[in-house]
Amino acid sequence: MNKEEELLAKRFQELSRLAELKCMTTFSDFLNLNEQNILHQTLQKFPWIHCKASGGYEGAERQIAAFVPDALSYLIEDKTEDKNSGFDLPSLSYPISCIRTEPLNRKFAEPLSHRDILGALMHLGIERSKMGDIAVCEDQFYVFCHESMASLICSELTRIRHTSVRCTISETDDFIYTPKTKEITGTVASVRLDALMAVAFQSSRSSLLSLISDGKVFINGKLITTNAYTPKDGDLISARGEGKFRFITASGQTKKGRCLVKIEKYI
Repeated sequence: MNKEEELLAKRFQELSRLAELKCMTTFSDFLNLNEQNILHQTLQKFPWIHCKASGGYEGAERQIAAFVPDALSYLIEDKTEDKNSGFDLPSLSYPISCIRTEPLNRKFAEPLSHRDILGALMHLGIERSKMGDIAVCEDQFYVFCHESMASLICSELTRIRHTSVRCTISETDDFIYTPKTKEITGTVASVRLDALMAVAFQSSRSSLLSLISDGKVFINGKLITTNAYTPKDGDLISARGEGKFRFITASGQTKKGRCLVKIEKYI
């Protein structure tokens, strides 16, 4: 770990100690994949820390970690591990708000991208650590943020590029998001991480090796630094700058002995 990562790991330990001291659940800011990986490492080193994580909906990439004291750990009823995030889905009340944003006049609205929306939010002076995922759903989108930012966003986010918008707080329990995906099939010599990435991103294995060695590839939120890693059926693989995909399965071999693989790529 570098100095910044070591400070984050110490912050996780401090949040856990604070939870025990005050006998109350403490929360981190929204964590990106790299920060979640540091959390994984911290939990492996200090297995007595009770920690859960959520991003406001199932499958969220950016997540808030909840540190639960022993005395309150019985409140967590769901012990099923979420295969997407690597964390347990908790029955906790997270400080997360969901903001539904839509054009005031759909007829004159321009197409808005994830980058446009994020840029408008950053322009309001909101730190990225206070914002979770941004889900674009046709002509409206949903912003997950720390609850302390909800009122500011609803009152100040009135325009994105040339489109006037309205914002309303929506219940996270009512949010159902089905991302757009496409199925890709291909053949690989063996079911290795670099081979699957080459199929998903339509690129050569050699050109993708630097992504893995530079610490930009995560499987279920955990950093993977070896290209020979063998993903399991259902694993979610994210590569910074390239996108993400789910490895569905390997379904047999060709006459030349290559493995047939099926992938679901997020678009």
